[in-house]
Parts: sequence; C-alpha cells; structure tokens
Amino acid sequence: MSDIMQCDVCIIGGGLVGCSTALHLVRAGKSVVLVERDRIGAHASGANFGGVRRHGRNVLELPLSTRAFDIWRNMGTLVGNDCEFMPTGHLKIARSEAEMAVLEQWSSFGAEHGIPVVLHDRTSLRANFPWLNTSSFGASFCPGDGHANPRLAAPAFALRAGAEGAVVIQGDGATTVEDARDEFEVTLHSRRRIRAAVLVNAAGAWGRHFARYYGDEAPVEAVAPQMFVSEPVPYIIDAVLGMVTGGLYLRQIPRGNVIFGGGRGILDPNCHRSSPSDRVFAETVGLAGDLVPSLRDIAVIRSWTGVEGHCEDGLPILGPSPRRANLYHAFGFSGHGFQMAPAVGAVLSELIARGFSETDISALSPRRFTGAKSSILAESEI
Repeated sequence: MSDIMQCDVCIIGGGLVGCSTALHLVRAGKSVVLVERDRIGAHASGANFGGVRRHGRNVLELPLSTRAFDIWRNMGTLVGNDCEFMPTGHLKIARSEAEMAVLEQWSSFGAEHGIPVVLHDRTSLRANFPWLNTSSFGASFCPGDGHANPRLAAPAFALRAGAEGAVVIQGDGATTVEDARDEFEVTLHSRRRIRAAVLVNAAGAWGRHFARYYGDEAPVEAVAPQMFVSEPVPYIIDAVLGMVTGGLYLRQIPRGNVIFGGGRGILDPNCHRSSPSDRVFAETVGLAGDLVPSLRDIAVIRSWTGVEGHCEDGLPILGPSPRRANLYHAFGFSGHGFQMAPAVGAVLSELIARGFSETDISALSPRRFTGAKSSILAESEI
C-alpha cells in the first residue's frame, strides 16, 4: 500500500461543483486533493442541457444563482475558457392563463433580487419571437441569462485548479471514509489513502452514500434526464426556451444544432449508468416540433442521458454537516445546478477558509432534514 497523501481538503466528486470548489480553495491557499471515480465532468456536469439561468428559480436559490451570474460573465478570466457562454436571454413559456399567473408572480421575486424580467402577452410574444408556435398564451423573458457548453466547464475548472496546485485524481474514486483522529481518511479503489482536515462531499447522485457515513439525512434519488441534439439548421432560435411545466428546454447554438431535453431515460440497476428511452425520444421530439414548428421535420442525430441526484424538495443539499465538524455537503442539485456550480465552489471555499460567506445558503443546509422544516421551504419552485 502506498503512503498516505496528506492535504488540507479532500473533495469527493469531479463534477463542476467539485472542480469549482478545488479551484477556489487553492486560490485561498489550501492544499487540495480532488478524487473522481470516472472522468472529470463525466456525469450530470457534462451531460446536462447547459442552461445558465436565474429565471424561474426557487427564491431560496436566488442569492447563490445571482452570485453565479457574475462568475459566468467573467468565466474566461477565471479559468481561461469562456465555456461557450452566450447571454442570449431565457424565455419561459406559459400555455394557459394559470401558467401566466405563475410567471407574473415570479417576476416580483426576480425584481426583489435585481433580476429584470419582461412579461409578454400572446401578441407581444408573436412579434418578438416569431419562430414560436401561435398557441402559447404568453411568456416571461430574462435578459442576460443564456447557455454554455457543459462538456467544457468542469474540465476547464479542473485544468486550472491542477495548474495552480490542486491534485486531481481521475478513474479512482472513494470507497470508504473514516475518522483518523481529528481528520478524515478516504480510501480509494486503488487502495491509496488520503488524509484531510476537511472533507467536501460533492459526489452528485451518489452524495447520499457518503453523507450516511456520518448519519446525515439526504433524501436524494438518482434520475437520468434525457437530452437530444439535431442536425445543423438555419439559426433562428435566439433565446433559451423553457416551459412553466418543465416538460421541454431548448436552445440553438450558432453553428445551427438545436439542443433540447425533456423526460427521463433508463437507469441501470446500480444507478451508475443510464441510457435513452425510446418512448421519451418520441414524446420530447414531438413536443419540440409543437412548440417550434420549424423543428417538426428536423433530424435528431444523437440522444443521451446522464445520472444526476434529485432531492425530495427540489433544492440542493449545501453546507456544513450538522453532525460532523469540517464535513461539507454539496450535492442533490435536482437538475438545475449547472448555473450555480461556479458560485457553490466560491461559497464553500469561503466557509472553509474564512468560516463565513456573505452569500446566504442557510435555506439549503443539510440541517433542514434533521427536524421540522422551515415554513419558507413550502414555497414552490416556479
């Protein structure tokens, strides 16, 4: 057995959350070892839709999402790669009067957090977004939101973190975690061991496994969202498209390919891998053609899935463990963590290095599952 590797912080999970945390921690002067069972960004971080939105979020996520918005606008400076971020704006479609009322309510929440939203009735929607069908009731539009390439983001953070001193281990995940006096000892598949004063559990859909080592409740299940990409067609869809119901999300990149998603694929029995569903393929491609008529005869060239963790209340589990000092959880982002992940790393770094952060994540704390939930958590995500 090889010698034990010693560091200030060990991070389990090489998705965008873990890689962002590694970069911010090395810049805060901490020695860091990040371990990933597969490849950096191989799961939810690299297989997601790539939406970069504040629009329509649960109000409890807005402090974190707002901070992430500033990071995305300066991504090239931070990691040397803009990750193809495009601030096209985000358009959320209402197909009924009741859904439009939901958007109107959220516009008030957005205004309270400095997020501008433009409401469109049916006439305005047709005038400003002529590529949509004519049956939508209305929409809200959030300028500045947009999309990025998820295949680039986690590797960009990992490369920068490694260049600045972090140790990034791929293809050798954590098997066990135990206490070694006042430190954590993480054993990898290769039997290598890492000892650290601080442990960050950023293991995504598998974060619940590591939380249980210290008795932390984490009601997270693995799911497999399904994605699609089309052949290149003329560029006309100049905003990211979503629906109040969440049934479809869609964007077009400048070279013409349309990327969209909806529904869930099929998980294998151990939840480590997933595959597309033929039924979801037919339903989602049909819905895309209904919403954007020019896509009705488009050729879909690939469909894929990724494994991600969904928390029972739709909010991430983020913050210090209620039971073990120096253990931090950051998982269960429920299909909308890509935009927030760069800020998650910044906030965790501040909590670990300074003991506090000005960004309020208290409502996302793992403590909400140790007893009665705060009444504010009853607010639904819009």
